[in-house]
Amino acid sequence: MFNHQKYGKQYFMPPTVSHDWVKKETLEKAPSWCSVDLRDGNQALPIPMNLEEKLAMFQLLVDIGFKEIEVGFPAASDTEFTLVRTLIEENMIPDDVTIMVITQAREHIIRRTFEAIEGAPKAIVHLYNSTSEAQRRQVFKKSKDEIKQIAVDGAVLVQELAEQTEGNFYFQYSPESFSGTEVDYALDICNSVLDIWKPVSDHKAIINIPATVEVAMPHIFASQIEYIHKNLSYRDGVILSIHPHNDRGSGVSDAEFGVLAGAERVEGTLFGIGERTGNVDLITLAMNMYSQGFDPELDFSQMNAIREKYEKLTRTEVHERHPYSGDLVFTAFSGSHQDAISKGMKYRQENEIEEWDIPYIPVDPADIGRNYQADVIRVNSQSGKGGIGYILETNFGVKLPYKMNEAMGYATKEVSDQTSRELAAEEIYQVFRDNYVDYHPYFELVDYHFNKGTGQEVALTIQKENEQIELQGKGAGSLDAISNALKTHFNLDYALEVYEQQSLGKDSSAEACAQIGISHQGAIYWGAGIHEDITAASVYALVVAVNRLEDALISQKETVK
Repeated sequence: MFNHQKYGKQYFMPPTVSHDWVKKETLEKAPSWCSVDLRDGNQALPIPMNLEEKLAMFQLLVDIGFKEIEVGFPAASDTEFTLVRTLIEENMIPDDVTIMVITQAREHIIRRTFEAIEGAPKAIVHLYNSTSEAQRRQVFKKSKDEIKQIAVDGAVLVQELAEQTEGNFYFQYSPESFSGTEVDYALDICNSVLDIWKPVSDHKAIINIPATVEVAMPHIFASQIEYIHKNLSYRDGVILSIHPHNDRGSGVSDAEFGVLAGAERVEGTLFGIGERTGNVDLITLAMNMYSQGFDPELDFSQMNAIREKYEKLTRTEVHERHPYSGDLVFTAFSGSHQDAISKGMKYRQENEIEEWDIPYIPVDPADIGRNYQADVIRVNSQSGKGGIGYILETNFGVKLPYKMNEAMGYATKEVSDQTSRELAAEEIYQVFRDNYVDYHPYFELVDYHFNKGTGQEVALTIQKENEQIELQGKGAGSLDAISNALKTHFNLDYALEVYEQQSLGKDSSAEACAQIGISHQGAIYWGAGIHEDITAASVYALVVAVNRLEDALISQKETVK
């Protein structure tokens, strides 16, 4: 039975609540980023990465620009221990990168951890123990004082071993399961640990507050962080860090609000891969800053390559709608969205605007290595004329008249609807050719030539069924002469309503595309022609338009019968 009454509030408000963080508008300065992909991310994988894959992941994180990377839990397995030793012994850690290792506040685990990091140029020892009310009562069956003593004893041993071990070490403490811990109690433990370490401004300690299980709304987490921020001891010697998870789907909000509330550092993973519903996604956080005009100090300019490598190394798949990095995050199928995007792109180009302000697209896809033609506007049965016209123009140089674009939209959506799938750009172009360039169900032009007399005179040959027919026509111009010849032969009455043409390239040998619309009894019938010679292109366009009119008239007669 779906029984909501079995649940209650699992978090604690701080003793005093302030909301100074609410007065801040956005993140203007990047926090220190710490990737935990090799630890928190890796332990969430059904098949953890092997040593070779971990080394490749480490290099990927370095290439992106991470300066702090948690490389593992070296006391947990031989693979994790070997990874740390390999990075140190093979001099694989760049000078500006600090590795981090995690350890429970247990003596044998702490000692094994220091064996792993001996000789490290710079390493953070991340000490933690669980502090929540539920775990104290159910798991450890210990009092508050007993749990605090575990943290203090661990801090003492970490400091002692750091003095005895070769290397350059920094300390970090996390009250694990903070989400369910009384905030003033968590602060007391953190300050007790800091009393052991006595950090100073030129060799800071890190206090990391993890939303181990997200159990509250983001503004609650921000209020908790603001209380910690304002009441930490040795504040000038402490970096306040946060480690949000995503159980309620608000990990990004937790992180952003937490930084506004005083946190200076964020731990998370690429794409949010982590246990259960995952960690906070550092890509989303960084790109959110980027989209507001602030430097996140991480480089995601090759997003597709990063995602492909990550998926290969972790054997996971990034969702197609994942913010910024999914296959479809810039894609518009909706007709109204496509129309707004195409008009926005055209406006930006015509006005030579540098600032990005395109409807529906918060960041320039090109900034993260995406492709406008493949990523932005894609066509299915829900698409509109604007998007289809955009694809024809940007991919093939074909700019259709407004009303013809509408007709082309219906033709394309019909194909997508019948096949129940999305159409690629080349398929859309083929729909255009099938319906408006190569459409000759009743007759086809074989040849034509002009003779100038008092007016323009034309002789043309058409193929109708299995017969070639010679036609003659006169007019004020070449197109008018051919039009009159076709009107007379087919006994048609129409007006040349629309005529447009454009070059499909920039050099002198480029083909031209002409579009013609002829009107009959309030309806317009369209044709297009493509040829090196603009006159020929226009003639072919007219022939298709007359074919479409003849097609319609014959269909009407058959309907009457």
